[in-house]
Amino acid sequence: MTTVAALPAIRDGQPAIEVDRLGVKYNLRLTRRNTLRQTFRNLGNRSAGEQDFWALRDVTFRLVHGESLAIIGPNGAGKSTLLQVLAGIITPTEGSIEVRGQISSLLTLGAGFDQELTGRENVLLAGAFLGIEPEDMKRRLDGIIAFADIGQFIDAPIKTYSSGMRARLGFSIATSVDPDVLLLDEVLATGDQVFRAKSKARVLEIAAAAKAVVLVTHDMSWVTEFCNRALLIEKGHVIAEGDPAEVVALHQQHSDEERAAKAAALARAGVI
Repeated sequence: MTTVAALPAIRDGQPAIEVDRLGVKYNLRLTRRNTLRQTFRNLGNRSAGEQDFWALRDVTFRLVHGESLAIIGPNGAGKSTLLQVLAGIITPTEGSIEVRGQISSLLTLGAGFDQELTGRENVLLAGAFLGIEPEDMKRRLDGIIAFADIGQFIDAPIKTYSSGMRARLGFSIATSVDPDVLLLDEVLATGDQVFRAKSKARVLEIAAAAKAVVLVTHDMSWVTEFCNRALLIEKGHVIAEGDPAEVVALHQQHSDEERAAKAAALARAGVI
């Protein structure tokens, strides 16, 4: 049984996020090479279950307001999938998830940008998407534009933006609306040093205001310096959770072991 709930009310002592035995399964038979007809033809095949891939399995954790949680792991581990579940983009296959309060996420904002509208117009559109009154969003507009710092491009169509400019504007919107839960995916790797410093300071302000932050990142210095908890995911499973420095050390150890194993395999094959 799968349960997904976004609960607006926040009561004292309640966690911002509760995830219990979460699982997300994909069917690898639905690919470009396998048509829908072929997929149905194979449904009776006993080996069909072998085509199922669990991107996440048995993931359980809680996050309270005021905590900043880093989700780390190798590429393909399921980190971004977990963030998309928290944002409500993906419905889990099994388990339950509850997110309390207003959620702000670059994942949903980026998907909601209208390519033909200007950056300024998209700020107002994002406000409507987040359920913020138009007049309230207009009052926030100047601050959002100033923080994004994309110059005259704010009045150009979004389709003319670079990926970095889109991320800057999206981050500025997502963090300006006073969210209870902020979800970020590698946004701090975007932009110059000045903007990254501003971004980190903004995230710290949000966490200090008793909000909850979930961040997927490959920047281990960010994890150890600014997050108070870390979650290591490998092959869809939670391997470790707790002190950021300890979890990062385990992640780096596993990464070193994986590189050594690959090098040894290539050496045995005579490639190197």
